[in-house]
Parts: sequence; C-alpha cells; structure tokens
Amino acid sequence: EHEDTGLLLQPLLEGQNYGAAAADGTQCPSVSVSRNKPAKRDCLVVAMLCFGNLINFIDWFIVPGILLDIQKYFGLSDGKTGLLQTVFTLCYMLAAPIFGYLGDRYNRKIILGAGIFFWSGVTLGSSFITESHYRIFVLSRGLVGIGSASYSTIAPTIIADLFEEGKRTTVLSIFYIFIPVGSGCGYMLAAGMARSTGDWHWAFRVTPCMGGLALLLLILLVPHRIQRKTAAHRALSISGMIQRADEKPDVHRTAKTTWCQDVGSLAKNCSFVCSSLGLSAMAFVTGALGMWMPLFLYRAQVVQGIVPPCLQESCNSSNSLIFGGITIGTGILGIIAGAEAARRLRKINNKADPLICATSMFISALCLYIALMVAQMNILSTFIFIAFGELFLSVNWAVVTDILLYVVAPRRQSTAIALQILVSHLLGDAGSPYLIGVISNAVQAKNIPSLQWSFRSMQYSFIICAFVGVFGGGFFLLTSFYIEEDRKKAQR
Repeated sequence: EHEDTGLLLQPLLEGQNYGAAAADGTQCPSVSVSRNKPAKRDCLVVAMLCFGNLINFIDWFIVPGILLDIQKYFGLSDGKTGLLQTVFTLCYMLAAPIFGYLGDRYNRKIILGAGIFFWSGVTLGSSFITESHYRIFVLSRGLVGIGSASYSTIAPTIIADLFEEGKRTTVLSIFYIFIPVGSGCGYMLAAGMARSTGDWHWAFRVTPCMGGLALLLLILLVPHRIQRKTAAHRALSISGMIQRADEKPDVHRTAKTTWCQDVGSLAKNCSFVCSSLGLSAMAFVTGALGMWMPLFLYRAQVVQGIVPPCLQESCNSSNSLIFGGITIGTGILGIIAGAEAARRLRKINNKADPLICATSMFISALCLYIALMVAQMNILSTFIFIAFGELFLSVNWAVVTDILLYVVAPRRQSTAIALQILVSHLLGDAGSPYLIGVISNAVQAKNIPSLQWSFRSMQYSFIICAFVGVFGGGFFLLTSFYIEEDRKKAQR
C-alpha cells in the first residue's frame, strides 16, 4: 500500500493543529480543542522510534564490545577483524538508498517493521555460529546492516512529519541521543554477557528479544499512514484548498520519473553536499574509534604493565565497559549541548548550525590526537581526552540532520537521508575500521613482534583519524557559505 504524497489533510477531527489562523483571521476552534490527544500519540510514536534506535545501535556495537574474544575465537589478524565492521557498514550504506526510495513512495510503517524483524532474526542466528564458519559470521553482520539501514533511513522522516521546525530539533536530539546511548549499551551489554556467562555468543541473544518488543510497539502505536507535511500543505489546509483523499496522484508514475531528478537536484545542493562530506569525516572517526578503541586501551595497559596479556578465551572486558559508559555520558551531554547551542545561536546567526559543527570537529580532532600521544604514559589522561573527543563529536549528530531537513524539500527527504547515509559511510566508517587494521598489520610486519609494537602499530594507524577530523571541520565551514541560499530554495 502506498503512502499519500499529495497535499492530503488529516481530518481535523483527528486533532492535527497546524498552528495557523483561519483565512478570515480567526483561530479554528476545532483544531485547538483536540490538540492534546494527537500530542500524546506523537510522543508515543517518538518513544517507540527512540527505543528502536537504541536496539539498532546496540546491535551495531556488540562486536566491538567483545572484539578481543572474537579475534581469539576465530584466530583473526587486525585486518580481518576490522573487516567485520566494514562488511556491516558496506551492506548498511548500499541498502540505504533502496530504503530511501521505498520510504518516499511506500508505507513506512511496513518498511520499519520488516527491518526490525529481519535484523533481530539474523542477530539471533549469528549467536550459534561456530569457530569454523567465520565467513558465515561475516555474512550475518552484513545482513544485520541491511536491516539497520531500513530503520536509520525511515525513522527521522517520520519525526520530521510529526513536528514543526521549532520543535523538530529538540525531538531529533532526543532521537539521536540513542545513538551514543545504544552504542555504549552495546559495549556494556556485550562485555557484561561475556563476563557473566563465560561465552561471548550470549551477547547476541538479548537484542532479538528487545526487537520483538519494538515490533509489537510499532504495530500498536504507529499509525498506518503518517501524513507528509509541507508549508504549502499547512497553508492550504486552513484555506480549504485541499485535494480530496480520492484524488490521489499517480504514485507509480511519480516514482518512475522523478527519482533521478531528485538525485540530480540534491547533487546541486551545496549545503547538502558539503555537510554530507563533513558527516563522512565524522563517520570515519567514530567508526574507527568504535571498533578499535577498547582494544587500543587494552594494549596501552599491557605496555604499561597495568594488565597482563590475554592468553585465555575470555579476556578482560573492563575497557569495553568503561568506554561504553564514556560513550553514553558524552553522547547524551554532547547532543543536548549541540541542540541547545543551535537553538540559541540561530537567533543571532543564520549560519550557526554549520559553524557549530565545524568548531566541534576541530576541537574533537585535537583532543583525540592528545589522547593518542599520552596513551603509553598515562591511561587516565587518555580516557579523559577520549571523553572530550567523543563529547565534541556528539555535538553534531542532531544538528547535521536538522541541516538536511531544512535545506532539502520535504518530498526528497527520505532520498536525501539515504544518499547521505550512502556517502558518509562509503567515505567514512565503511573503510576506516578495515583501514586501521591494515595499517596496524603493516606496521607490525616491519618490526619485531612484541607487545610494544602491537600497541604502537595501533597508535600510529589511529593518528589518521585526527587529520580526517580537521578535514571534516573544513567541509562544515564550506557549508556555512551556502546554507542561507539553499534554505530559501527548499522553502520555496
């Protein structure tokens, strides 16, 4: 079943308040009287979407949380270990444009439900893979990435349709808080289950149960049709110039003739292109940190003599627990701070959003570089600077998405989000975990095998992240030059 893409108004009896006056200057009484019920419904929908986002990113970061166990179980080098996250991200980004195409033209509730069911089932199945079937394990991670792409592409557009621009940043901030919260919970869940059961496979058997609950909530709470709203839609709804529900446009014909035009239009949108490249730098850094940082911290502690080398299958997972806690805390604080800074600074500077993103990227790159340099001398200082680096990275999550939503016309938003996912992951975290592993292997191969060079190889390969972060800040600065003009075009 297709979702309506024409200017179709939900009945006023459903209580949709567009916050506008009637054509004769009076307020529509039927709109304001029934606003409470839709507000509660919208909040329940957002709560369900946030819960799904939590599960999505828990699944994403289960593998990094028990990376040392998996590496020993399958007997993997750093390069092959990084391949696990790279395959996940490649499948994720390649599937995103498909779901973006479908999300702009078909029922988004069905797409979300299918995605949750698929990735939960594959995650559960991957928990039974034995050590002789490494390739099947890699394949399962790729399939989980496909299911995750459906959710990350569709869910933000539903929020955009439920809330006006003033409230949308706040709601998106709440939604994107669950990226770092879910990521941190992924580390902590994986490490906790591995420690309590003595078998890392159990880490993959918790989120499928949560996915089943999310699917049930989706069925019960999310409307089958979620109206796409534009400024023109709201104006026409008040004046009575509404297209009847039985006068829907030919959705099939629109889908066939406009997708290439949508992509071409987005390619000409300088704000969209530059902010997507800035997001790619963010993804590169976060992908590398997310995959390798607990293992890097472990090797730093081994070199300092704080912990002994891991010789048994169940290894020390305290770094995953600590890094997970840091990810959760800095993620929540960073996203809230970013949204609040954007809300305040927009009042005095129309270019505030990209400038906030650029500044935070520059500071984050500096903090990460310092963390790498002090890792061999003082592990506490390393944790502190990593926390600051993640904090300033997290500032950008909701702000970057909000930039997309106001520089891109509403009917292209799912496609734009899908393309941004494709580009940011293709240039970002699709390759960074594998690249870090390959560079680490190359450094180790040129030196005598030792605990010292095991640490230094990871340290040297990580330095590239600091330089990529600086490039990301530069792309956000470029975004600030075009954002006002592109925003006006989207409004028209």
